[in-house]
Amino acid sequence: MTSYNKTDLLRLCDSPGHTAPHRPLRELDARFRSSQHHTSLDDPAIDQPQAELLATMSSSRVDKNGVGITLLSASGKWVAHAHTALAYTAFVGCLLTAIALHYKKIVKNEFYGYPEEWFPSVSATIGDWFPERNLFQVLIAVTSGPRFALIGLWYLLTSHRNTKLPAIVACVGLLRTITCGGWVYITSSDNHDWHDIFMISYLLLTIPWSFGVMAVSPVNPRAMKLRKRMAACFYGVIVPLVYFFIQHKVHRVPGAYTIYAFLEWSLILFDVGFDSITALDFDTFELRVVDVAGKSAGKPETKGARSAEVEKVKKEKGYVYAQTNAFSKNEALDFVADCYHGFVFWTTLTSLGVCVWYFPLWNMGISGYEAMLVTTLAPVFLGIGPFRRIIAANPGVFHLLSLIAIVSYRIENPAHRLMCVGAGVALTTSTWCAIFQSLRGKDGEMERMSTAWGIGLVMSNVVKYACFSNNPLWPIMNGKTGGWNKTGIVLAVLACVRTIVRQRRVGEQTTVLEGKKKQEKTGSVFFAACGLAGLLFALQSLLSDSTTMILWVWDGFPVRGPLAVPHGAVTMIAMSVGIILSTLSNGFGRNWVFYTIACISTFFLHKVPGWFGYYGALILTVYLMSLIPEFFRSAATVNKPGRTFGLAWLFYCLFVLAHVWVVAYEFVPGGPLLRERTDLVLTFMMGFIGLGVYNATTLHGQSKQAQAKVQPMKASNRSPAYGKSVLSILCAAAIAIAYLRFPTYDFKPYHPEEKLFTAGIWTIHFGLDNDMWASEIRMRDAIRDLELDVIGLLESDNQRIIMGNRDLTQRVAEELGMYADYGPGPNKHTWGAALLSKFPILNSTHHLLPSPRGELAPAIHATLDVYGTWVDIIVSHNGQEENPEDRFQQTTELARIMREDSDRPLVFLGYVVTKPHEGNYPILIDDAHMHDIEPEDWDRWCEYVAFRGVKRVGYARVSRGTITDTEIQTGKFVVVDADAEGGMEAVPSYRRVGEVWPAILWVSFLFLSART
Repeated sequence: MTSYNKTDLLRLCDSPGHTAPHRPLRELDARFRSSQHHTSLDDPAIDQPQAELLATMSSSRVDKNGVGITLLSASGKWVAHAHTALAYTAFVGCLLTAIALHYKKIVKNEFYGYPEEWFPSVSATIGDWFPERNLFQVLIAVTSGPRFALIGLWYLLTSHRNTKLPAIVACVGLLRTITCGGWVYITSSDNHDWHDIFMISYLLLTIPWSFGVMAVSPVNPRAMKLRKRMAACFYGVIVPLVYFFIQHKVHRVPGAYTIYAFLEWSLILFDVGFDSITALDFDTFELRVVDVAGKSAGKPETKGARSAEVEKVKKEKGYVYAQTNAFSKNEALDFVADCYHGFVFWTTLTSLGVCVWYFPLWNMGISGYEAMLVTTLAPVFLGIGPFRRIIAANPGVFHLLSLIAIVSYRIENPAHRLMCVGAGVALTTSTWCAIFQSLRGKDGEMERMSTAWGIGLVMSNVVKYACFSNNPLWPIMNGKTGGWNKTGIVLAVLACVRTIVRQRRVGEQTTVLEGKKKQEKTGSVFFAACGLAGLLFALQSLLSDSTTMILWVWDGFPVRGPLAVPHGAVTMIAMSVGIILSTLSNGFGRNWVFYTIACISTFFLHKVPGWFGYYGALILTVYLMSLIPEFFRSAATVNKPGRTFGLAWLFYCLFVLAHVWVVAYEFVPGGPLLRERTDLVLTFMMGFIGLGVYNATTLHGQSKQAQAKVQPMKASNRSPAYGKSVLSILCAAAIAIAYLRFPTYDFKPYHPEEKLFTAGIWTIHFGLDNDMWASEIRMRDAIRDLELDVIGLLESDNQRIIMGNRDLTQRVAEELGMYADYGPGPNKHTWGAALLSKFPILNSTHHLLPSPRGELAPAIHATLDVYGTWVDIIVSHNGQEENPEDRFQQTTELARIMREDSDRPLVFLGYVVTKPHEGNYPILIDDAHMHDIEPEDWDRWCEYVAFRGVKRVGYARVSRGTITDTEIQTGKFVVVDADAEGGMEAVPSYRRVGEVWPAILWVSFLFLSART
């Protein structure tokens, strides 16, 4: 913004007609220059008139040309930025709205619908349904203003040439904009012919527009390079676009229109992106609103107003606040509020994956709601200066708005709940990134806020630890499922109010000491973004739950490593140590020795089970937490917030998808490329962190000279003490929770006097019920009411970002008094199989059954001490119907294990996917020397119970109600002497049993059983 600045005032003071009293200003200016801007306006050498004159020098609104008063001025680049932001918002907002409201309708075309076609075309998205059509048209109307201004500015920029080409290009741009309005406001459902005419005209006019713009561009190598790349991408997409349209229209290939739709959306992205490059050229323009008559001057400034101007100069000069070692209640409360904001951030971010996961889970494939992941890309809009400054100036307000995510638990509809979570994620990520960017060059404040953000992650872990790995503020939680929603929301509102009040009193509590540093671009946008993305992914995938890495190194019974209780508290202590080390020295983020140690620790975590793997996990934990301040400082120092934070969150999204692809490869496009490649994901994660370390090292070298001249800005040197205090409280709470949760291991079966035990198998659908609520409490109640002594839980591994990093076995096992074997860990790439038992688990072996094509099939082979007799239990989850060869090999391997690896009594609890007496059934029963618990039950497909060496006394199939989508199959058995004859004495009839009370269940078993 160009204003009537200090140099102009000096020139006016030297001009004829100005009196001597203004001459001392030149001396004052020399004094400011010689002191390197460290002089305070409170300096006794500077009297009030001089301070006021300095305020005038910095804030005068007199136009530089001396005519009128400049009311508003802005760089011309904001025209391009506004056009880009509005255009992308129109298309992306319409797409997200359409997916949320009419997904299956907009993906349906004249030949196919969902699931053959699963992504909508541009025309179907913007033109057919309310309210997305109307939303799009309104936003495009708003975009038209910056669009016409962009064309006009481009003409003014290039019209000096001695040619008519700039005028022709401008005319083409105007016609192109009008034809755009034609196909926007005349949709294909209104008039298909005219819609196509305008669309084709728009595409044809794009050719002279793009080449014309490049022909008349001013000398700007960077802009020209980017234009050529965008144009190459745009025209390169057209060939496959036409090909897949023919495949759809002529050959009617299923799925071809989905690929065509992706290519069509790519054209939109490249088209708008091409025009966005004009921001690099418009940076030389300045737009002003000037009051030439001076009518806007209003009343003369009062003394209070002038004092406000002086205070404004003090703040804009970037002076340091006076520091004190004394404890301040206000500072302590402010720090605690910031820590709670960090906790809400992690609560909101981790809830997004859980809510998104519900939809592909119930659709058995990509649902379209996965697009909500892009809400994390909202920080890209921080490249718009006014938007960023509004957030940075009002963080409390935006923290308050982001609470829509945790308030959404009041919404019953899962899709609407997800939309609110997405909005909350967009707001909280934008708010925190804007805060960090606003603290550029203020190392003390940056350390304070990044420490609070990291403490928020520790706080989230402690709360999850208290609630059996569920965050009680998640939108999948409520009062019936163990949620603390109301309490959490009240505390969040209080924290927001505290932040709002702090923003208003900051000006009254600060004293100016340090000059403002020149904002210069340093470092690499790409490297800073890579480092931050790697750190964000590492923190969420490994440290958003204190038991995640413990389960990575879990290897079954007997216990040879850490347990969730009590060692989850050890993980949280390690996290706290990392934060404290970052406050003592920021050298961890620039030290290649520590980085190398962290890489080795990552290898141990991934490859070595037991204690040594956990030791590697603890070292990696300390290192990752210590990087937080340095990496945010590096990202902010680059001074390209939209690019840096936007690119960081884009890379984060790619990491999250890869994190899912390694296990969901059977159901996603391109899945086989990342099948079981967690090692590759970890390698890229540490590689990206390494790029961040390199960038931090480079920035440190560049800033050494500047640091010698300008002292770092610290609002309070008590912040590390406050951080240590909060972390001490959290660590103490973690230890107390571990103590209270520590099991007594005196578990009792339900009917020891009869040597009776009940075993069951249940596919629990990852702990989300039919209405997207956490189902652990209802699962616990069902297992208790059925008096199950042993149960196999399938689809139980939730230790991934998309599933919230949860452990479903914790609450059920601890509250029912059962031993728990989590099964193959999250680094084994399965959907999970767990075993809960009232009887001691003497030994357990985890198997990954043969899966040449489909998803990996987990199995647990455990030996239990059942009333003094060793009884083997096998829990397995075979592959899906679509892979018969996989299921054949898996069943064959299970039969081998049961036949050759066990000579003890054995109960099989598994998910087989076959009809009774057909397919792989004879392999499972006959080849393994097993008895089917009910051979005459013809109405089975997935779950089976089989046995040998024990006496079967009952069998029931219990409806799952709304807890999950699969029934519970249970059998009652009696342990017999080694020389007694086991097996079945009769084949009783059976019938289905619904959800009933325990007393009725026993009556049902009497009807279903042949008592002995």
